Amino acid sequence: IDPKYVKAWARKGDIEIVMKENHKAIESYKKGLGLDNTNKSCRDGLHKVTMMINAGQASMTEEEKQERAKHGLADPVIQQILTDPVIRQVLQDFQDNPNAAQSAMLDPGVRSKIEKLIAAGVLQTG
Repeated sequence: IDPKYVKAWARKGDIEIVMKENHKAIESYKKGLGLDNTNKSCRDGLHKVTMMINAGQASMTEEEKQERAKHGLADPVIQQILTDPVIRQVLQDFQDNPNAAQSAMLDPGVRSKIEKLIAAGVLQTG
């Protein structure tokens, strides 16, 4: 993929949605928007995948949620995030110390990783 070709990032995101790799699709669309923040395909794709994640969590059965999480856990990127000591602490803080977790979410790197876990279905919200 040519890293400066916006249309390629949009198509990559579209394919990742079909493959049910929403966390990767979000990243692809954001990379495309980083090159051209007015690109309609990337903007629409990012909106679509975000809506799918939010609606999916509300309408999925418990079995579907478990299957989605299993698929996400098979991804090496997700595995790497889960072994990050900072992320492990933030995840623990969500249960034990929500204020500390909220403070950690102000860090763009931490926020990005937590969003990937949510998009992959590994971390449930709500």
